[in-house]
Amino acid sequence: MKEQIQQIKENAIKEIKLAEDLKTLEDVRVKYSGKKGELTLLLRGMGSLSKEERPVIGAMVNEVRDELESLIVEKEKELKRAEIEKKLLTENIDVTMKSNRQKIGSLHPIMQIIDEVEEIFLGMGYQIADGPEVEKAIYNFDKLNTPKDHPARDVQDTFYITDDIVLRSQTSPVQARVMENSKPPIKIICPGKVYRSDAVDPTHSPVFHQIEGLVVDKNISMADLKGTLEMFAKKCLGKNTKIRFRPHHFPFTEPSAEADVSCFVCGGKGCRVCKNEGWIELLGCGVVHPNVLENCGIDSKIYSGFAFGFGVERIAMAKFGIDDMRLLYENDVRFLKQF
Repeated sequence: MKEQIQQIKENAIKEIKLAEDLKTLEDVRVKYSGKKGELTLLLRGMGSLSKEERPVIGAMVNEVRDELESLIVEKEKELKRAEIEKKLLTENIDVTMKSNRQKIGSLHPIMQIIDEVEEIFLGMGYQIADGPEVEKAIYNFDKLNTPKDHPARDVQDTFYITDDIVLRSQTSPVQARVMENSKPPIKIICPGKVYRSDAVDPTHSPVFHQIEGLVVDKNISMADLKGTLEMFAKKCLGKNTKIRFRPHHFPFTEPSAEADVSCFVCGGKGCRVCKNEGWIELLGCGVVHPNVLENCGIDSKIYSGFAFGFGVERIAMAKFGIDDMRLLYENDVRFLKQF
């Protein structure tokens, strides 16, 4: 049997040296060391040997197998190096050839406006606050001075999950939560999705984005609100933008106002964007109602504040000259890549 083992060794070494590729080398390994390989079969047949021969033959077979494995590993490294060198010689790359231009995506117009507004208010010392979109009615209405008989609480205007849980109709609940859990001074903006039971048309959607702002401190007045919004309008819509207030009513502010900005396209002369009025309606605002402060645990005799809120889509439509809100939601790349 020793002669047989020696012959297997010589044949295997010869075949390993002659192997020209990795597949051939693997076939050689399986032939001699695999489950049905010649060396494996010898080990399985050792039961027919005497007790004296078994350890000698076993040690010899294992020694040959280890030697063949080492030779196979070295041959594998040699073949891989040769394969790489061959590729380097045959697969030439023209580094002067122009590559295919990769198309790079960009932020959605709505996200562009949100990011821009956040940067403006962060620069004025505000913080960004967030809250749940599925909200308790007490935060969406009650704490904001909107009693149960108020029209805004009608099932035709608000999405109800249960009698006490709604899809938030504005980001104002975030303000209520912050006031409830923080002490003045408070300076925050609250961006996010809101939900209202509106039919889809060029200027309305049941789901849209809103950014609201809140400041609470001592001696806050309407003048502070106007100065803040003028700064925002100039930063966002252009340095020549002017702002005006029109009396309005909101249950959570008193006094309340609608804020318009001078048309940044025509400068107030009148054009298609501003419908020849020279002004564009931008947002609602006002001085925080004392009831709201008290509902959130803030003493209205010591502190006052102002709040404002606007639809992000409205800003995007005004700034980019978009005349149909639905275009922002259709995800038509031909439309979106303009921005």
